[in-house]
Amino acid sequence: MPPQPPPLRPWLKVCGLRQPPQAAAVARLGADAIGVIAVPSSPRWLEPAARAPLFAAVADASPACLGVLVVADPDDSQLPQLAPGQGHRVLQLHGDETVQRCLQLRDALGPELLLWKALRLRSPQDLAQAEAYAGCVDALLLDAWVPDQLGGTGHRIPTDWLQGFRPPLPWWLAGGLSPERLAPALRELAGAPPDGVDVSSGVERSPGDKDLDRVAALVTALASFRAPFRQDQPI
Repeated sequence: MPPQPPPLRPWLKVCGLRQPPQAAAVARLGADAIGVIAVPSSPRWLEPAARAPLFAAVADASPACLGVLVVADPDDSQLPQLAPGQGHRVLQLHGDETVQRCLQLRDALGPELLLWKALRLRSPQDLAQAEAYAGCVDALLLDAWVPDQLGGTGHRIPTDWLQGFRPPLPWWLAGGLSPERLAPALRELAGAPPDGVDVSSGVERSPGDKDLDRVAALVTALASFRAPFRQDQPI
């Protein structure tokens, strides 16, 4: 059975962790999901052997916190590293995966693993992709498009692009969020808020090294926006 979502929205994901003690501390501070980067070109990349210990530390600190493995265009040779049983409960696809490829990965990896698809937006027209992915992944993550970089750039999506955005599945807002920027962004999206927020560089001292004081400030900033979701809402 896939893991269930936390009871309050917007959910909080902190991405790009590399140290098990720090990941556990972030989970204890209130993160709903912890992301680990499995893209070798990223400065936050974590080697395969180190991923399971980090996810285990997160699970010990906060059993409800989801371990998220972030990949980009994985091929079939990588499937053993992506399958359930490696510590992660979510696979986030952050490359150019097509709908067909998402369906292939769903079949190969089974129903126990949640699939999230990142859409990197160059323009508001890119939001049209959301409908196509609704039948093959469990959630979307919207990030800003930056040439030659897949994420963690600190670049923001203009919130006016997202006014009225209501896809048929949950979605996460990423890109340039920080303790200072979170509340203004959520106020600007009050009419159609995201189901979750994803933060990386906005709480870092350096790539992969999180500032726990900034994470705590982020949790505080999010608290006033959180509310229970209704059973008739998608999960």
